[in-house]
Amino acid sequence: MITHPAVVLRHGEVGELSSGLRALARFVAVVAAVVTYVALHFAITAGFDLRDRDAFHDAPEQYAAFLAAVDRLPSSIGEVRAVAAWFEENAPSGSESRPSIWLGASLAEDGSANVLKVVDDVPAEIDRDRAALDAAFDASAEAARPWLEVSAALLVLVLLFRYRRRTANAEVVELVSRFVPHRPRWRRPVFLVVSGVGYLLMVSGFLSFVTATRAKGIPWSVRGFMLLGCVVALVIAYFVLRCSRPRSARGAVQALRADGRTPVLYLRSFGDDATAARVDEMPGALSTALLSVSTREEQLVEALGAFGPVIAVGRPREPLPHLGAARFYLPFHDWQPAVLRLMELCRLIVLRLGEGDGLWWEVDQASTTQPAGKLVLLVPGERDGLGERLDEHLPKPTGLDGVVTGTGLWTAAVVVFGPDWTPRVVPVPPVPGQRAPRGSAAHHVARAVQEALDSVGVRKRAMALRVNSGLLLTIGKVLLLIPLAALVVRFLRLVGLW
Repeated sequence: MITHPAVVLRHGEVGELSSGLRALARFVAVVAAVVTYVALHFAITAGFDLRDRDAFHDAPEQYAAFLAAVDRLPSSIGEVRAVAAWFEENAPSGSESRPSIWLGASLAEDGSANVLKVVDDVPAEIDRDRAALDAAFDASAEAARPWLEVSAALLVLVLLFRYRRRTANAEVVELVSRFVPHRPRWRRPVFLVVSGVGYLLMVSGFLSFVTATRAKGIPWSVRGFMLLGCVVALVIAYFVLRCSRPRSARGAVQALRADGRTPVLYLRSFGDDATAARVDEMPGALSTALLSVSTREEQLVEALGAFGPVIAVGRPREPLPHLGAARFYLPFHDWQPAVLRLMELCRLIVLRLGEGDGLWWEVDQASTTQPAGKLVLLVPGERDGLGERLDEHLPKPTGLDGVVTGTGLWTAAVVVFGPDWTPRVVPVPPVPGQRAPRGSAAHHVARAVQEALDSVGVRKRAMALRVNSGLLLTIGKVLLLIPLAALVVRFLRLVGLW
């Protein structure tokens, strides 16, 4: 039976949240984050008011101590001052009792006999101050309550969506979890924070450079200082991110659980990892506006993320995972059964042609056991005889001999297949005789993948625009740390640790 590629992709979505529900889940998560942030600010404000109210609770006892000290003047002047200092610290803003106590303390130091007359109304003033503190707390608690209630309801929805998302691809998660090495739980959160510091330095250096080079009216001495700061910030950011990003990368299980969709399986020769780890410029105007730290594979994975989380077999015994597809690690001598099962469970098989018998075994299995619409081939440049070898493993010849692959491109062409394994070959620019368009290598590959899949009825828009979405989203998240830090500072002040 011949199956249309688009039908194959829809079949992979069975059990998942529909696209509409996924969009709703993301919207609810964003709204929940904003509402929770506001609710926490209101709650902390109520906490400050509660602390102030409780701190002033002993005001009648302090007043009694003041009167007792006045009776023992002048030997007890230190106690009088201590009570006055207590009212200064704990009385509310606009207090009526605080100025009365301070005036009485001043008169006591001068030896005046009018101290008791001045503080005679302090008990009534304390009652009014306590009533004001009660009213302030009641108002702030009342303001916080609806925000906290809505926040709790939204968080319950977020957890329900999260549970539904995690159960959608449970079979894949169960399979992959057997091959993910154990890592300390603290490692990823710690290095995520370190990466955040690196991104902050990178953005600070970028803003310093833009300001120094484009702002008018800045003295040259200041410009020089800003440019020096830019260089220092970018150099430090480079080394910080180089160390922290591989250590904070998600493993395959984490990526699958976080997304919930049927995954994309990315297959390639381990020898191609070094080329895929290169960092190219960002496409379009961004290439001159912001430093890129995303590797080619990271950018490609962001584009393929339009279909689902991208997972890949990692090189055995590598100390740190390459950035891009989320890695899992198969046993060296018994890896084929797991790959075959993942081919069945995945939505797309994106296979980069190269060297190695294992890779060509994967081509054989994909072409003989899987529907044609699942397979996407990435053809590298400068691989002589690759087209002839590929044709030996496919039901129908691809005609790659008519595509120039000796151009030195990371990817020279994208090949997809119709229902009857009729190949569609889409060259990746620049092609001979044409001017190279702006953009990174992964940007051009993403456009070619989109065009190729569109030709067989699988439509995913704006894949090329997703190439740097991960980097930009990460920077956006890092910038959100600023208001989060303000919230943390307020909380630390509330509990007395700041």
